[in-house]
Amino acid sequence: MKRMIHAAAMAFLLASGVSWAEDFDAALEAYDAGDVDTAYEIWRPMAEQGDAEAQFRLGHIYRGALDAPWRWGVTLRKDYAEAVRWYRLAAEQGHADAQIRLGMMYADGQGVDQDHTEMLRWYRAAAEQGHVDAQSLLGTVYRRGQGVNQDAAKAARWYRAAAKQGQGRSQFRLGLLYSSGRGVIRDYTTAHMWFNIAARSEDAYAARAKDSLDSMMGGGKSEEYRESYIALMTFDASGARDSIENRMTPEAIAEAQRRARVCINSGYEDCD
Repeated sequence: MKRMIHAAAMAFLLASGVSWAEDFDAALEAYDAGDVDTAYEIWRPMAEQGDAEAQFRLGHIYRGALDAPWRWGVTLRKDYAEAVRWYRLAAEQGHADAQIRLGMMYADGQGVDQDHTEMLRWYRAAAEQGHVDAQSLLGTVYRRGQGVNQDAAKAARWYRAAAKQGQGRSQFRLGLLYSSGRGVIRDYTTAHMWFNIAARSEDAYAARAKDSLDSMMGGGKSEEYRESYIALMTFDASGARDSIENRMTPEAIAEAQRRARVCINSGYEDCD
């Protein structure tokens, strides 16, 4: 009965001449309210007609939202193969978020055989479009050597790209590379600069991590679990900055602070 109601609602939307954008917004509103069935009924025909954003959303439904069926109450079943199919259709149209998600599916072997070459291909496709999360992911892949040869210089390159878009976590990671001399020449002044810049966003990042956890878990986890998750997803740029100051002269610290101000005021254009 519920599916018949959704089908009737979809037919009404199409017959009433409501614009494509308004249909999409209606689906998004339903999705955000937890009514994934209605969102699916609206997005499915859009996806079948080649709309990349709708294809991505279907992939997300099959892969992501159904990880918490007790929250969503959906009648659809989790299907990684279907998620891959829809992500791929969107990714091949250049949809950067779908490219990242498809890369993740290959990284984890969900719906496809695990394939780090394909993972790297899709992460890079999104990163080269300027997608900040893909750039950060590539930095981590090369830093850790996940399915590729470990390459700190490439890690620094991609972290720098994300850092210059204002992503605090990549700013922090870039600071760590400079403080350890991995992939770059060790430079405590530059490390201090990036730590100082990252420290401006760490509180906001922690807040986003908390919101993300609340969204995923619906408040259904213990406080200890929540604190552990937030600690894992955040960083201590202020602590890292303070820890290297005893290796720096007062003049070097002042120079690092000056460079941080210049970098921020230039919109991350003048950070070298």
